[in-house]
Amino acid sequence: MGMLLLRRQGWGRIWIGLVLLAAITSAPELVTGVSSAVLVGLPDLAMGTLFGSCLFNLAILALLDILHRRTPVLSEVRLRHIASAGMGILLIAIAGGSIFAGERLSGLALGWVGVPSIIILILYLVAMWRMFRLEHNHPPPLNNATPQYQQGSMKALYFRFALVAAAVIGAGIWVSFIGDEITQTYTWSASFVGSLFLAIITSMPELVVAIAALRLGALDMAVANILGSNMFDIAIIFPVDLFYPRCPVLISLRR
Repeated sequence: MGMLLLRRQGWGRIWIGLVLLAAITSAPELVTGVSSAVLVGLPDLAMGTLFGSCLFNLAILALLDILHRRTPVLSEVRLRHIASAGMGILLIAIAGGSIFAGERLSGLALGWVGVPSIIILILYLVAMWRMFRLEHNHPPPLNNATPQYQQGSMKALYFRFALVAAAVIGAGIWVSFIGDEITQTYTWSASFVGSLFLAIITSMPELVVAIAALRLGALDMAVANILGSNMFDIAIIFPVDLFYPRCPVLISLRR
């Protein structure tokens, strides 16, 4: 889908990987995170899934290095990824600092939604807008589309995407309940189960897309997908906080 939009719309590979593919491949984290906090009632499981997915995504970069035998992957991508990596570090730092502060930030909330969650969402949207403007001002060179892209139907593509999205929603809700059963069966902490088991399961789309992009020679798209997924995973804290009405989710985590 990323390569199709690259050829049809002329969007840059960094933009496609950073926003479009990152949002699609992070859909399991979104559904699992929200359902873990709202339906299962375990915000630790939700946050463990999100932070664990960030760790696993970075491990995917190491795997890409192994598969890309000629040179290190990060040595061949564009310098624009530095901004994405830096923004991901900033968002994670804000979330981690809020968790560390705990009850001391209980007054910083709009209703039940914590102000740090709102700040994270705003910073993410601003970063995506700035990246869009940058890619728009420096469009990629347009190549002639191959026959398979010319014959492809965008309506059929969107229809298949809708079907996959529905399947992801159902699977994400199911996975959150499975995580709850694991915590109860083995008396493991919800944060550990989320950081390990649920994080790896929900990060499988990033792994598949990154390897596929590597085989297509789209290194910028592969790296942008990883970095974009990390930023999107942290931005998911806001919808989790929004649908968890008890208190700001970042201060509700168990010590």
